[in-house]
Amino acid sequence: MDYQTVINLGAGSALAAVGWFARQLWAAVQELRNDLAKLREELPKTYITKDDFKDEAREIKELLKGIATKLDTKADKS
Repeated sequence: MDYQTVINLGAGSALAAVGWFARQLWAAVQELRNDLAKLREELPKTYITKDDFKDEAREIKELLKGIATKLDTKADKS
C-alpha cells in the first residue's frame, strides 16, 4: 500500500465520522424544534394566561380592600 492510499483511507474515515456526527446534530436540532412547537401549542392550555391572571388579581385586591375597610370601621377598635 502506498502513502496516497493510506491518506485517502484516513481522510475518508475522518470525513465519514464528521458526517455521521453532523447528521446526529441535525436530527437533534430537528427534534428540539418539534418539541418547541409542541410546547408552544400546549403551554397556554396548562398555565394561566396573563389577562386571566390580571382579572383574578384585581378581584383579590378588591376583596382585600373590603376586608381592610371593615377592619378600619370596626367599633371595638382600640
